[in-house]
Amino acid sequence: MKRDFTQRFGFLVKSVGKLYSEEFDRLARERIGLTSAQCRLLGALAMHGDEEPLSQAELAQRLDLTPMAVAGLCDRMAAAGWIRREPSATDRRVNKIHLEPSAEKALDSALSLSDGLNARVMAVLSQPERAQLLSLLAKVQGSLVEITSGEGKKP
Repeated sequence: MKRDFTQRFGFLVKSVGKLYSEEFDRLARERIGLTSAQCRLLGALAMHGDEEPLSQAELAQRLDLTPMAVAGLCDRMAAAGWIRREPSATDRRVNKIHLEPSAEKALDSALSLSDGLNARVMAVLSQPERAQLLSLLAKVQGSLVEITSGEGKKP
């Protein structure tokens, strides 16, 4: 028996995320020479700001990637001049990651690409529908955070 999962929440969220990511990755590679993973890494560093720099392991955790995958990303990005690694003063096994000034321009370009893609994707919705969609997704995200943190788990 054939089943249709296209109207199930998990299927739709995963499908939308996959399609969006693939299109963003294509545009980013074409226009700024970065992959979506590299843009995410730059974004994570920029969101962290001027606090104590993140280690590669902390970046891996924030990006939901393996430490080995982040090490490879950092290798390529350091070689291209987007980031710089600095050995930790307290643990020689740890590298702290810093954004290079050239990364700011790349990050601005990535955000511009994202804004353009968002506008194209959301053009099928009215402004109130867009606001409602984002609000509802934020509510669902909050519910999932609660459930997965143990607060919302049933005994």
